Amino acid sequence: MLTLRGDLVRLRALEPEDLDFLFKAENTEQLWGLSQTQTPFSKHILKHYLENAHLDIYEVKQLRLVIETLTKETIGFIDVFDFDPKNKRAGIGILILEPYHRGKGYGKQALNLLCNYCFKHLQLHQVYANIEEENNASIKLFTQQGFVLSGVKKDWNFTNGTFTNELLYQYVNNVH
Repeated sequence: MLTLRGDLVRLRALEPEDLDFLFKAENTEQLWGLSQTQTPFSKHILKHYLENAHLDIYEVKQLRLVIETLTKETIGFIDVFDFDPKNKRAGIGILILEPYHRGKGYGKQALNLLCNYCFKHLQLHQVYANIEEENNASIKLFTQQGFVLSGVKKDWNFTNGTFTNELLYQYVNNVH
């Protein structure tokens, strides 16, 4: 079985044709808190980002993949960020854009595929996720995949006039 393909979704590299979907995702104001964004992105900036998306993870320390159904419908993104090859760790973030695609196992499979990729191909020892304390769906997703709560960052994010806690979840791969 291919590392980035399951029976529900496949993960693939960004393509120029993803510009409109990326524009929608990055400019949905309700999602800005997830990426600490405070301003919209222009199509020009996002086009430039797509033109450079091919750069090696060892150079740019991040990787964004498209989550696509097997019928080739783009439904979200999954990211590796803060890639640290020396310490063999990286952060993971996931977005299933439309609520009607959530709860169908797509995110679970995408997260599983990406974790396997990180451990097998990037030789990581651990991956982690930063999750807002109120984001029960993400907490459930990551804990079902074996991530463990390892810390609470008190009053970490300031959103809508309120400080919120951010939780740190880790998955340590003990298979060597």
